Amino acid sequence: MIDAFESLPGVGHKTAQRLAFFLLTQSEEKSLAFAGAIEDARKKIHYCQRCFNLTDLELCPICAAYQRDPTILCVVEAPKDIVAMERTHEFKGLYHVLHGVISPQNHVGPDDIKIRELIRRVDDDEIREVILATNPDIEGEATAIYISRLLKPFGVKTTRLAHGIPVGGDIEYTDEVTLAKSLEGRQEI
Repeated sequence: MIDAFESLPGVGHKTAQRLAFFLLTQSEEKSLAFAGAIEDARKKIHYCQRCFNLTDLELCPICAAYQRDPTILCVVEAPKDIVAMERTHEFKGLYHVLHGVISPQNHVGPDDIKIRELIRRVDDDEIREVILATNPDIEGEATAIYISRLLKPFGVKTTRLAHGIPVGGDIEYTDEVTLAKSLEGRQEI
């Protein structure tokens, strides 16, 4: 059990031990309910037919919501990125989950993630803007550039999330790349 918990991302040996001992000290009913929740999720949760978010329905609640703007599409790497974006209560469009990024070093190419499906959506739907919200690391940047080149022939506005110094951050402690991106993306006030 400890080995199984240790295989989870971000869980070290001590945390894995703590979780295992916690579950072993729970009533059989609670332990079986926990195991059942995992089994139930594995059986019921699948990808949304439109955006590839995780859902237990044909369309996820975001794709099914009529009040969302279907002309703006935010492209993210993983379903957890949608959760982060939704916490802001600012984005009112739809999403597309790539399920990864282009990473030649890890043998992940464009055909290994949901880029083909993204291009099909842009071609079929009435998308006016695609926001590329991949992480600001080497793979995320490469994926964003690759996708932006593929979208050029469609004439759709393609934007990238702004990069820069976080609110509450100190310029003194900001790395050179982030500071350079902050200067590059500066805005008039």
